[in-house]
Amino acid sequence: MAAKKILMLVGDYVEDYEVMVPFQALQMVGHTVHAVCPNKKAGDFVRTAIHDFEGDQTYSEKPGHNFVLNFDFAQVKAEDYDALVVPGGRSPEYLRLNAAVLELVQAFDDAKKPIAAVCHGPQLLAAAGILNGRECAAYPACGPDVEMAGGRYVELDVAAVHVEGNLVTAPAWPAHPAWLAGFLTLLGTKITL
Repeated sequence: MAAKKILMLVGDYVEDYEVMVPFQALQMVGHTVHAVCPNKKAGDFVRTAIHDFEGDQTYSEKPGHNFVLNFDFAQVKAEDYDALVVPGGRSPEYLRLNAAVLELVQAFDDAKKPIAAVCHGPQLLAAAGILNGRECAAYPACGPDVEMAGGRYVELDVAAVHVEGNLVTAPAWPAHPAWLAGFLTLLGTKITL
């Protein structure tokens, strides 16, 4: 397997686990991951938030870590990458207002490159207009975003994944094992023991 080059789109208050775990796991198996944020460069950081499920009507939110970016957003070109990762948290909510971010998402999808989005990440896919006629899992509160974008929201157990074509989506970070496994399959990554 040849190592892949993966782009990760993040912003302030990205969900802590949803950025840290895939960033580290994808590098662990040999891939290059560039984590970028609009208007920021390598060495800058974004703040993360820890979302937990503690019996309330929705998740709780606590301060997370400072996540250091390792590439400049201004230098990103979709054609230089093999795949895209969109973590959840609050960042997709406002990243979807950035035309350059939407163009990147559209370019990855037009090229049929693997796109992995988790939790609130599908808000960015919906805003980019790539969900029409497609199935997509997401955090339940994002189901209306998927449907208003012409997609079909797939309700899953919090630890499950949905794969359709080049999209790998899941409801939240408890799905990391299944979500990352689905993404690695699309990437052609084989792990042998």
